Amino acid sequence: MDSKGRRGFVRRALGLTGLGAAVFAAQAQDGRGGGGGQGGGQGPGGEARFMPRYARSFQHKSLKQSSYDRTGGNRDSWVIPAGGTQEVFNATGPGMISHIWFTIAARSGDHLKELVLRAWWDGNAKPSIEAPIGDFFGLNLNSYQIYESEYLACSPGRSLNCYFAMPYRRAARMTVTNEGKQEVGAFYSNIDYMTVPRLPDDAMYFHAQYRQSAPCIPSTGDAAKLNPDGKANYVYVETRGRGHLMGVTLGVLQNADRWWGEGDDMIFIDDESKPAIIGTGSEDYFLGSWDFGGRDGAQPFGHKMYGAHLIAAPERTGGRYCCYRWHGDNPVTFERYLKHTMEHGHANDRGDNFFSVAYWYQNAPFTDFPALAPLEQRIPKVRTA
Repeated sequence: MDSKGRRGFVRRALGLTGLGAAVFAAQAQDGRGGGGGQGGGQGPGGEARFMPRYARSFQHKSLKQSSYDRTGGNRDSWVIPAGGTQEVFNATGPGMISHIWFTIAARSGDHLKELVLRAWWDGNAKPSIEAPIGDFFGLNLNSYQIYESEYLACSPGRSLNCYFAMPYRRAARMTVTNEGKQEVGAFYSNIDYMTVPRLPDDAMYFHAQYRQSAPCIPSTGDAAKLNPDGKANYVYVETRGRGHLMGVTLGVLQNADRWWGEGDDMIFIDDESKPAIIGTGSEDYFLGSWDFGGRDGAQPFGHKMYGAHLIAAPERTGGRYCCYRWHGDNPVTFERYLKHTMEHGHANDRGDNFFSVAYWYQNAPFTDFPALAPLEQRIPKVRTA
């Protein structure tokens, strides 16, 4: 993502979380706000629309926390021993994380599943982010794939980037825990953030939750023909409170031949009895079509708001897919309850392996997450028995 794109995302993210009111209110009041376009004339409040936003003053303070060598040397990374936890961010608010960058050198080939990222907002005892680090960055099947999207990216050199805005009112803390049996020799980290005078009342807290079914349990008999209620669907996230869904990443490892994605997306909003949103197929939800090209024609793709950046051995046992879908154009809002689900095959008739992360904002800075699956169960394996 180029610098203009990053600036545009941060401003849009500020607006989605409500933080934009704190950062831009002063400019709007005295005629210095708004005006991202190049056209001439005056806008509401007297601002000059000809001047791009980045040429005006801002009211926040830009900061960074990183793994730089505190001695002044060139050892700008951390060693994370087996079983150890490294704190990668700790700040008092109010403020907002705007960008996360990691890159990792590790002996273990499974470090994307072994390293667990967690974040706590405002001193809460329970994390609002909890996911294996690879899954959090859209690498749900334990391998690196180069891709770029609006909020997540993986670049050549295995650098991991996140542009989700993460506001906090009083404090923020983030850690990485090594659940593997070998040390991580070098964990590099750069986390960009800003401090502001205060957050607006409607600012929301960022959440990211990992789930898996390895394998999904297929329905049989009549249950595999019709699925009006979605009770046996794969669940990306279930939460109570008020907020909005921003999207998901999903890794699929096939346990059988043929197409895995006939399952519809079903999103329950403020009503646990029936879905408010029902889609037409898994690849349709990820904004592809026709089995992503089918057994012999599928190819990876990645765009700003959607993609399938990994497609290998399609529609075969052992086939691998990594997909993402963002709802930043129209975040799925909820007032009391949200459950985002998807069928695993038509009417849940398939038993493939699903690994996912859901990303959303919520008015409370934590929810009760299900227990994280043990490490050995997080490693993707074909299960045909």
